[in-house]
Amino acid sequence: MGRREDGLLAQLRRPPGGRDARIMLAAQAVDRTGTGVWSAASVLYFTFVRHLDARQVGLLVGVAAVAGIAGSPLAGRLAERLSVRGLLIGSHLLRVGTMALLVLVHDFTALMGVVALTCLAERGAKTLEMLFATRVAGPRRGTYQALFRTVANAGTAVGAGLAAVGLAVGTADAYRALILANALSYLAAAVLVHRTTAAVGLPAAPAGAAPDSPGATGPWRDRGYLLFVLRDTALCLDDSLLSVGLPLWLIHRTTAPHALVPFFLILNTVMVVVLQLPVSRRTDGPRRAATAVGWYGVALFAACLALALATGGGPVRGSVALLLGAVLVTLAELVRSVTSWELAVSLAPDHGQASYLGVAGMSQAVQKSLGPLLLTGVVMTAGPLGWLALGAGVSGVGAVQRLGARRRLAALGRAGTVVGGSVVGSPAGAGSAVEPVRAVSGAGS
Repeated sequence: MGRREDGLLAQLRRPPGGRDARIMLAAQAVDRTGTGVWSAASVLYFTFVRHLDARQVGLLVGVAAVAGIAGSPLAGRLAERLSVRGLLIGSHLLRVGTMALLVLVHDFTALMGVVALTCLAERGAKTLEMLFATRVAGPRRGTYQALFRTVANAGTAVGAGLAAVGLAVGTADAYRALILANALSYLAAAVLVHRTTAAVGLPAAPAGAAPDSPGATGPWRDRGYLLFVLRDTALCLDDSLLSVGLPLWLIHRTTAPHALVPFFLILNTVMVVVLQLPVSRRTDGPRRAATAVGWYGVALFAACLALALATGGGPVRGSVALLLGAVLVTLAELVRSVTSWELAVSLAPDHGQASYLGVAGMSQAVQKSLGPLLLTGVVMTAGPLGWLALGAGVSGVGAVQRLGARRRLAALGRAGTVVGGSVVGSPAGAGSAVEPVRAVSGAGS
């Protein structure tokens, strides 16, 4: 574990998947740097340059979130017919165009359409990136996901720092320059993806498959998989907890200093960069991922308990409790970011896997839409007891998800699954994602 060849830099130089994976990680770092710029500047741009009121900005964010839900299953469906590489290049180029339109479009209705299309392409790109990794990195996709999370968080932090320069200038031209810088990041990502050599395609269900065979009817009629995705939505709440719950709880229900809010993101970024790879080693593979889901619930319950204890004391107690909550939420995120995708792959049948993974990708998009509403409209309204109820609920969902995942893994015969003390599945199980891939010639065909 402490060997030099297992370190972060060594893994980044020799990631699972070789040259293509290395190029993809570079593309994702560039992409997330631009996204960090946009995330830091978007609300202020709409408010001070486009002169939108709070209701209009909220509507833009809501429409974008709803549009994003469709991006993942749409990308998964297309990936069964077209090259993942070509689709990903198209998603990046689409966002280049929408960023340019943000500067040119003045009508609010048209602006909503542009923002919605941007979010649709963004969610589609994220799903396509992981579909690429699933095939190129093979059974070491967990390690690739950890490396991706590391470079993505570092890129986002760099982007936020760059945005701070433009925001300090504060002119309309400075805001437009930030938007165009984001567009250039997507263009650079598209160029990098074009340099990869794997035109990866994922097989759909065979035409002659029996109607009741796994994957023959698709994910929308697979009740077990849909239940997994539904539970996984609740197990993504760490995202809303960090970005919405912690800051608003600090401001409205504690006496902790407001200057503490940026430290939540800083702490999260540092922990992800330092700890994501070690955590991935301990949760790699379907059996370990299923077990770790239960620990996610425990970590999130502990975080909610810390938030509940942040009230009723002075600023020191509130600050310590909130920082502890941020640490625990990040620990939950470190587990979820690896286990969620690992189980999404391992619980899907061999055929139609791209469609299945597209549906699985909806969990994060749905959470981004409903999570903030749940926290602000229900949990925080109920006070400390609301946090305890949320923590207990998520912990219970984690326990059910763990049991359900282990049962489905056993039913599918995935390798290394333990049921009743016995190991089932073969080393070459389909869950390993090592079966031959269908290469589709050309970037977009």
